[in-house]
Amino acid sequence: MTQKERYEKIIDYFKKNKPVAETELEYNSPFELLVAVILSAQCTDKRVNVITKELFKRFPTARHLAQVEVAEVFDYIRSCSYPNNKAKHLVGMAKMLIEEFDNQVPSDIEQLQKLPGVGRKTANVIVSVVFNIPAMAVDTHVFRVSERLGLTENSRTPLETEKQLVSNISSELLPIAHHWLILHGRYTCVARKPLCSDCGLKIFCKYFEQNNKNS
Repeated sequence: MTQKERYEKIIDYFKKNKPVAETELEYNSPFELLVAVILSAQCTDKRVNVITKELFKRFPTARHLAQVEVAEVFDYIRSCSYPNNKAKHLVGMAKMLIEEFDNQVPSDIEQLQKLPGVGRKTANVIVSVVFNIPAMAVDTHVFRVSERLGLTENSRTPLETEKQLVSNISSELLPIAHHWLILHGRYTCVARKPLCSDCGLKIFCKYFEQNNKNS
């Protein structure tokens, strides 16, 4: 199977079996999604949704968040991973949104990365989900699933994975493809013991092929 054929078969499978795929983070504005994605680093979406339910009641806008001490934000997010750093990032991000971006979440990846707590992955999520700009955010799930399926080759960094995926997936499918790969990694192609027996992609998967050569 050629690389092109592998992409075509995997994309066709997702189109038929997962026609709707979107973020599991709960939000009502670009600002809320930005906060949620910052909190989601090394933390489950389920936990983030619990945290943001109360967080957004207290800080519904960037102006509210920019005016408080880091310690108060920490009290709301203490149950997520790295709460000290994330509390600092959230307050700093809110202040920068107000002072440098006229209280508007920017739609440019480079501009987004100027905000505290926002790396390339987070920036790609925002431009893709909020602004529907073709982008591929690579988290641990996307990195793992892409390698196992054989969509990427010899990729050692998220940026390398991003470049390979972007070059092989049409721009109009990139936003949903990001969610296809994340959700597949979250519920089927899990890190320690992938559920290959339940996976409809195993007939196209390099990982399954390599681990079942003698079966």
